[in-house]
Amino acid sequence: MAGKINKTENDWEKELTPEEFNITRKKGTERAFTGKYWDFHGQGIYRCTCCGSELFESDTKFDSGSGWPSFYKPVSGEIVEELTDSSFGMKRTEVRCSKCGAHLGHVFDDGPRPTGLRYCINSAALKFEEKKR
Repeated sequence: MAGKINKTENDWEKELTPEEFNITRKKGTERAFTGKYWDFHGQGIYRCTCCGSELFESDTKFDSGSGWPSFYKPVSGEIVEELTDSSFGMKRTEVRCSKCGAHLGHVFDDGPRPTGLRYCINSAALKFEEKKR
Protein backbone atom coordinates (compact mmCIF):
# COMPACT_ATOMS: atom_id res chain seq x y z
CA MET A 1 0.00 0.00 0.00
CA ALA A 2 1.38 3.40 -0.98
CA GLY A 3 2.06 5.78 1.87
CA LYS A 4 2.81 3.20 4.55
CA ILE A 5 3.80 4.71 7.89
CA ASN A 6 7.01 3.43 9.42
CA LYS A 7 7.89 4.66 12.90
CA THR A 8 10.00 3.19 15.64
CA GLU A 9 8.37 1.62 18.68
CA ASN A 10 9.86 4.50 20.68
CA ASP A 11 8.08 7.03 18.43
CA TRP A 12 4.75 5.20 18.82
CA GLU A 13 5.20 4.98 22.59
CA LYS A 14 5.66 8.77 22.78
CA GLU A 15 2.52 9.44 20.69
CA LEU A 16 0.07 6.96 22.21
CA THR A 17 -1.39 6.42 25.66
CA PRO A 18 -0.01 3.36 27.47
CA GLU A 19 -3.23 1.43 26.72
CA GLU A 20 -3.24 2.43 23.03
CA PHE A 21 0.43 1.45 22.73
CA ASN A 22 -0.08 -1.92 24.42
CA ILE A 23 -3.03 -2.80 22.21
CA THR A 24 -1.97 -1.41 18.82
CA ARG A 25 1.78 -1.98 18.93
CA LYS A 26 2.14 -4.96 21.34
CA LYS A 27 -1.01 -6.89 20.24
CA GLY A 28 -2.74 -6.50 23.58
CA THR A 29 -6.49 -6.53 24.16
CA GLU A 30 -8.86 -4.67 26.41
CA ARG A 31 -11.19 -6.56 28.73
CA ALA A 32 -14.65 -7.25 27.33
CA PHE A 33 -17.31 -4.61 28.08
CA THR A 34 -14.71 -2.00 29.14
CA GLY A 35 -13.80 -0.14 25.93
CA LYS A 36 -15.41 3.20 25.16
CA TYR A 37 -17.04 2.01 21.91
CA TRP A 38 -18.47 -1.44 22.78
CA ASP A 39 -21.90 0.07 23.56
CA PHE A 40 -21.55 3.31 21.59
CA HIS A 41 -24.13 4.21 18.95
CA GLY A 42 -22.91 7.42 17.30
CA GLN A 43 -23.14 7.95 13.55
CA GLY A 44 -19.86 8.48 11.77
CA ILE A 45 -16.55 6.85 10.97
CA TYR A 46 -14.12 4.87 13.11
CA ARG A 47 -10.49 5.73 12.37
CA CYS A 48 -7.21 4.10 13.31
CA THR A 49 -5.90 5.50 16.62
CA CYS A 50 -2.35 5.48 15.29
CA CYS A 51 -2.59 6.96 11.79
CA GLY A 52 -6.16 8.22 11.35
CA SER A 53 -7.04 5.95 8.42
CA GLU A 54 -10.76 5.38 7.95
CA LEU A 55 -11.45 1.79 9.03
CA PHE A 56 -15.17 1.19 9.71
CA GLU A 57 -18.42 3.06 9.17
CA SER A 58 -20.97 3.18 11.98
CA ASP A 59 -23.58 1.73 9.61
CA THR A 60 -21.63 -1.57 9.67
CA LYS A 61 -21.41 -1.76 13.48
CA PHE A 62 -23.58 -4.29 15.28
CA ASP A 63 -24.06 -5.69 18.78
CA SER A 64 -22.31 -9.04 18.78
CA GLY A 65 -22.69 -9.59 22.51
CA SER A 66 -18.91 -10.07 22.73
CA GLY A 67 -18.16 -6.87 24.66
CA TRP A 68 -16.04 -5.34 21.90
CA PRO A 69 -17.08 -3.07 19.05
CA SER A 70 -18.01 -5.34 16.15
CA PHE A 71 -18.38 -4.52 12.47
CA TYR A 72 -19.36 -6.69 9.51
CA LYS A 73 -17.01 -5.02 7.00
CA PRO A 74 -14.22 -2.45 6.79
CA VAL A 75 -14.47 0.74 4.72
CA SER A 76 -12.43 -1.00 2.01
CA GLY A 77 -10.75 -4.36 1.58
CA GLU A 78 -7.36 -2.71 1.31
CA ILE A 79 -7.47 -0.74 4.57
CA VAL A 80 -7.10 -3.79 6.80
CA GLU A 81 -4.76 -6.72 6.45
CA GLU A 82 -5.41 -10.14 7.88
CA LEU A 83 -2.73 -12.42 9.35
CA THR A 84 -2.84 -15.83 11.00
CA ASP A 85 -2.58 -15.58 14.78
CA SER A 86 -1.71 -18.81 16.59
CA SER A 87 -1.13 -17.26 20.02
CA PHE A 88 -2.69 -18.66 23.20
CA GLY A 89 -3.16 -22.08 21.62
CA MET A 90 -5.88 -20.80 19.26
CA LYS A 91 -5.97 -20.25 15.52
CA ARG A 92 -7.48 -16.84 14.78
CA THR A 93 -7.22 -14.17 12.12
CA GLU A 94 -5.60 -10.97 13.33
CA VAL A 95 -6.69 -7.68 11.77
CA ARG A 96 -4.19 -4.83 11.33
CA CYS A 97 -4.34 -1.37 9.80
CA SER A 98 -2.62 -1.78 6.45
CA LYS A 99 -1.22 1.77 6.54
CA CYS A 100 0.59 1.70 9.89
CA GLY A 101 0.47 -1.95 11.00
CA ALA A 102 -1.55 -1.26 14.16
CA HIS A 103 -3.12 -4.33 15.75
CA LEU A 104 -6.88 -3.73 15.73
CA GLY A 105 -8.34 -7.04 16.86
CA HIS A 106 -9.54 -10.20 15.11
CA VAL A 107 -12.07 -11.23 12.46
CA PHE A 108 -14.37 -14.23 12.81
CA ASP A 109 -16.81 -15.89 10.42
CA ASP A 110 -19.84 -15.70 12.73
CA GLY A 111 -21.12 -12.24 11.82
CA PRO A 112 -24.36 -11.04 10.27
CA ARG A 113 -25.31 -10.69 6.64
CA PRO A 114 -24.34 -9.50 4.15
CA THR A 115 -20.72 -10.60 4.83
CA GLY A 116 -21.05 -13.17 7.61
CA LEU A 117 -17.96 -11.61 9.22
CA ARG A 118 -17.43 -10.16 12.68
CA TYR A 119 -14.53 -7.75 12.96
CA CYS A 120 -14.03 -7.72 16.73
CA ILE A 121 -12.02 -4.55 17.35
CA ASN A 122 -10.46 -3.00 20.45
CA SER A 123 -11.88 0.44 21.31
CA ALA A 124 -8.36 1.69 22.09
CA ALA A 125 -7.40 1.02 18.45
CA LEU A 126 -10.20 3.35 17.25
CA LYS A 127 -10.97 7.06 17.22
CA PHE A 128 -14.55 7.98 16.38
CA GLU A 129 -15.36 10.91 14.12
CA GLU A 130 -18.99 12.02 14.18
CA LYS A 131 -20.77 12.35 10.85
CA LYS A 132 -21.16 15.99 9.87
CA ARG A 133 -24.77 17.04 9.45
